Amino acid sequence: MGLESSADGSESRFAAYVEAIASALGHADRGAPFRSYCAGLLLPGDRKSVEPMAARMQPGRVQAAHQSLHHFVAKSDWSDAAVLGAVRARVLPIIEQCGPIRAFIIDDTGMPKKGKHSVGVARQYCGQLGKQDNCQVAVSLSAANDHASLPIAYRLYLPHEWVDDPDRRAQAGVPDDVVFQTQPQIALDQLRAARAAGIDAAVVLADAGYGNDTDFRDGITELGLAYAVGIQSTTSLWPPGMEPLPPKPWSGRGRPTSAIRRDGAHQPISARQLALDLPKKAWRRVTWREGTNTKLASRFAAVRVRPAHRDYRRSTPRPEEWCLIEWPAGEPEPTKYFLSTLPEHITRRALVNATKLRWRIERDYQDLKQELGLGHYEGRGWRGFHHHATLCIAAYGYLLSERGAIPPSGPRNAVPIKEHPLPGGYRPRGSPYQA
Repeated sequence: MGLESSADGSESRFAAYVEAIASALGHADRGAPFRSYCAGLLLPGDRKSVEPMAARMQPGRVQAAHQSLHHFVAKSDWSDAAVLGAVRARVLPIIEQCGPIRAFIIDDTGMPKKGKHSVGVARQYCGQLGKQDNCQVAVSLSAANDHASLPIAYRLYLPHEWVDDPDRRAQAGVPDDVVFQTQPQIALDQLRAARAAGIDAAVVLADAGYGNDTDFRDGITELGLAYAVGIQSTTSLWPPGMEPLPPKPWSGRGRPTSAIRRDGAHQPISARQLALDLPKKAWRRVTWREGTNTKLASRFAAVRVRPAHRDYRRSTPRPEEWCLIEWPAGEPEPTKYFLSTLPEHITRRALVNATKLRWRIERDYQDLKQELGLGHYEGRGWRGFHHHATLCIAAYGYLLSERGAIPPSGPRNAVPIKEHPLPGGYRPRGSPYQA
């Protein structure tokens, strides 16, 4: 299979890792293709789709290896949740050797796709391209501390045009129990599953695509978790010292009203206006971590506010929480806004440090896409899409266990897998003919 022997025992560690995770696959005969698939993902190569990996792993029998790996990832009925649970059980303790899990990080990733037959593909916002285009979008949940993070859940977002089309669902093998859910709803399901599995963290982190959703924030609170999430500059807030007006006194006629209210002279303001109204002394320079070449620092203000979105439907004002605002020196106005239910007594530095830990999800996706081929799967089905992502996360878990949860700027251990030379004249399907 091409594992290099090594004095530091990396070969035996890889074998032990694969054996531990393979126990979650359900059948012993799935262990060999699992090992081959993970090895193929870890090896260098421009494409981490099935056929190029088969050629790198077994160049003497490419067709047979391709059929084996394709069946394993696209057809074989093993549980993604069980395999991710096995990865989590093995890797999180290694990460926690450098400190407890501090945060759950929620994000989504877009993978550009041509055509319309790959499961979930639709014209929607793709972060990789920075615009709307044909792509698949998946929602993930990572568990993180200051030293490393591990994706522990991953699920495809299925747009309405897929959910409501029985023919497309059948062709792609979408399970019958999959109904339409927004991305924040998928993320809340992932958080509930993580809590049910006994995973704990101090705070949930997410960008404004999730933080703008009031129901999402309320769902986090109902789970007993704090959050620090991005919001848009237009988000309506009651500034310090202000709150909605109490319900109108009952006049003795008609039904009493219990809804809090606002009037023409008593209105919430936008997060942007709140920031612009703050005095100069409200802004402080805060450093939160070491970057590649220098310490990362910016100016921040932190004030206690009450979110105001549709609170006129409530009988009581929303509780106070933090509004953290970043205004880098030299910028004409603030650039980022956050809401957080972290404790009232938290220091500004600690609030910034917790909020900025979200950068780790960007590192996850960078490695998963650039090193492990997360977006390279060429199949069209629901099962294969999720199996491939699970196997990428399993390979990523191995890399984390080998690195020993060291800082991102530290050295990386070599992957103990030998790359075989491709056979002469090998040409992947779909590539242009070369003499």
